[in-house]
Amino acid sequence: MKKIVTILGARPQFVKGAVLSRVIKKHNEIEEIIVHTGQHFDANMSAVFFDEMQIPKPKYNLNINGLNHGAMTGQMLEKIEEILLDEKPDVVVVYGDTNSTLAGALAAKKLDVKVVHIEAGLRSFNMQMPEEVNRILTDRIADLLSCPTEIAVSNLKNEGFDGFDILVEKHGDIMKDAVEFYSKVSEEKSTIINDLNLVENEFVLATIHRQENTDDKEKLANVFSALEEIHKTKQVILPLHPRTKKMLEKYQLQPNITFIDPVGYFSMLELLKNCCMVITDSGGLQKEAFFNKKFCVIAREETEWKELEENGYATISGANTKFLVKDFNQFLTLNKSFEEELYGNNVGEKIYQSIKKLIQ
Repeated sequence: MKKIVTILGARPQFVKGAVLSRVIKKHNEIEEIIVHTGQHFDANMSAVFFDEMQIPKPKYNLNINGLNHGAMTGQMLEKIEEILLDEKPDVVVVYGDTNSTLAGALAAKKLDVKVVHIEAGLRSFNMQMPEEVNRILTDRIADLLSCPTEIAVSNLKNEGFDGFDILVEKHGDIMKDAVEFYSKVSEEKSTIINDLNLVENEFVLATIHRQENTDDKEKLANVFSALEEIHKTKQVILPLHPRTKKMLEKYQLQPNITFIDPVGYFSMLELLKNCCMVITDSGGLQKEAFFNKKFCVIAREETEWKELEENGYATISGANTKFLVKDFNQFLTLNKSFEEELYGNNVGEKIYQSIKKLIQ
């Protein structure tokens, strides 16, 4: 039996990985070994998390976190290499743009093991983002690039990938499969809407956690000033990231909005389903807003998901109080069907068939 080693390091990667794991299990032709690098230490990722999310438990947990980029990537590279030498897989699968992604791809490539990069071809064109460096390097050394969108394919063509011995395929966005699967059970699993006495379409879901916002006092103050202004119209619910909490305290900012503790995936899905809009600096949440038919105001200077902006489902407002409030108000009166197919369907199955062909 052929063997896949899947490298995962953050909660969103486990949610995406679960989609492909279900397809692998259904076909029962390939063995999958899951390695958790431990990059994002997440208290929500207990045994209950894996049981409720129907995610296969990792065979290996490296518990590497809380280090600088170099130390973290180096330690992961060393440990993943040991695992690959023991397991002797036919292919290594990596997701996204974390240090775990790059370490997994590097370890495999140095051992002449094929690499599949899921969510390939995304670009922010901001080389100050560690994620941008990780995704560019991973794309260049992979054997199969699974692209979520036509724009991702175009990015790779513009970088000369047509001239490389690398398969570039547009499969669609695997997160769409995940949202569709988990949406069916999230209401049973989470009582957050009742617990917070929230009314459908009467609140805004916000998340702010990127270093470019949290570590800049002026930007952070601007974003929260906008959220305070919006809170006068619609209640703003913000699950508070530990980094954001620390910096708000450091800068002595006390915004008048509704802060809640970080929430699990099912609760986040319920908040997405019931909110009227999303304001975020997260990448993944921009798409999840679209999957749940919600407009998204992006508190960043760029987005990897340009098709959302180009089709009028999201807008880049930056850390600018005036723009954030203006864009929120414009979306509040806008009607759109959200019927456009921007991210494909049955993505996990398509990725699986391409991997199978790669390692036959």
